[in-house]
Amino acid sequence: MDDLVSRALDLAGVQGASYADIRLVHTKQERLTVRSGVVDTLSSDESSGFGVRVLVDGCWGFASSYDPAPGEIDRVTALAVRIARSSAQSRKERVDLGPPVTSRGSYTTPIQVDPFTISKEQKLALLLDADQRMAAIKGVRSTQGNLIFIRESKTFANTEGAHVEQTIYEAGGGIQATAVGQGEVQRRSYPQSQGRQQGCAGWEYVAAMDLPGQAERVATEAVELLTADPCPSDTVTTLIIGGAQLALQVHESCGHAVELDRVLGTEAAFAGTSFLTTDKLNNFRYASEQVNISADSLQLPGLGCFGWDDEGVPAQSTPIVRNGAFVGYLMSRETASSLGLASNGCMRAASWNRIPLIRMTNVNLDPGTWELEDLIADTERGIYIEMNRSWSIDDRRYNFQFGTEMGREIKKGKLGRMLRNCTYTGITPQFWDSCDAVCNENHWQMWGTPNCGKGQPGQIGHTGHGAAPARFRNVRVGVLG
Repeated sequence: MDDLVSRALDLAGVQGASYADIRLVHTKQERLTVRSGVVDTLSSDESSGFGVRVLVDGCWGFASSYDPAPGEIDRVTALAVRIARSSAQSRKERVDLGPPVTSRGSYTTPIQVDPFTISKEQKLALLLDADQRMAAIKGVRSTQGNLIFIRESKTFANTEGAHVEQTIYEAGGGIQATAVGQGEVQRRSYPQSQGRQQGCAGWEYVAAMDLPGQAERVATEAVELLTADPCPSDTVTTLIIGGAQLALQVHESCGHAVELDRVLGTEAAFAGTSFLTTDKLNNFRYASEQVNISADSLQLPGLGCFGWDDEGVPAQSTPIVRNGAFVGYLMSRETASSLGLASNGCMRAASWNRIPLIRMTNVNLDPGTWELEDLIADTERGIYIEMNRSWSIDDRRYNFQFGTEMGREIKKGKLGRMLRNCTYTGITPQFWDSCDAVCNENHWQMWGTPNCGKGQPGQIGHTGHGAAPARFRNVRVGVLG
């Protein structure tokens, strides 16, 4: 492979590229799904190929192929150069990558048990056990459980001297029960919304979830929601938001908003833009002083963990919000250079046949100081909500509405009756400014978002979000539509 890497980079230079890089990627993935006692999915697939990215006359060109043979390396590299040269005819500005990237080394996700050494029979037995326990609860109409395992091995090299190899493991899964009755359809999921939690880890990550051990509770709560009181309608109140739901709140209203390509307009057609324009950097109050948010590709088992991004920039942790002040973006080499900064390593591609884009790493709400029990006791009146059921947010990541699977009334510092169909709405900076307390590391957990869409052609990114429950004052709840 080293000979093929050198062949591509040397040829790109001979044909006029001022910069070139190559990624060789091999991905193996296994999926298992059980629905209402029946094995619905049992798949194992592999994909391999390479992509070459070049700069010619200050413009990008990219081409890829599944066949890493010498002749195909030559063809794809020449095609990438031709594409870049053609693009240069209509360029407005030359791409500036900033300081050279010369990373070298290797990285493998630290795991205890390789999930691909566990038999399919053992994996299915776990799902079927959980499914049977959920189905045994009267009132449950349908059940499902799933497992997913991924191993991605890739090599990256560029003409600046970088050459890195890494193997990234992912493991995950979950369960979900749906109950029907009383004119209602209600669901409960575990450990994450829609029954899928995922992390950079091995089989031990799934084993620790104890899906069969949680199955009865999940199904029982789904049935209880059918007759639970509805969320108060169009009311302003205090919310304590559980970690899983808050992770999605971070993803949608902070993570996407700080992607610098969105801010600069190069993602406007598909994913929208952002209200966090460049004039606001270090000059805008995004949240209250209790809120600190970081972009961290080192915090395992987050799905945003790696050794280097797909531009060879090392994994790192950088501040995004500090004591409520907006201080940082998710950046590529090109976008960072436009602000006179250095990339913080956020470029990733979904596959060998996709060009890298700015993607969230692990965008985390840092832990605060409160115990959850103390926070509830300190709340005279409000609602505790958890687990996402629906979401909507505008293209600028400004106005949003979320629905959750379950809520509980808080009255005189104690959790009370269950509430169904809870929704809340807000405007991003006002909402985060209303946060007056965040729970501590005892309640902090890394949540996975393995289905983040971006780009044209589309790419599915895997991101992580660490969060603990937090309290928000004067939030409008119970608003539909």
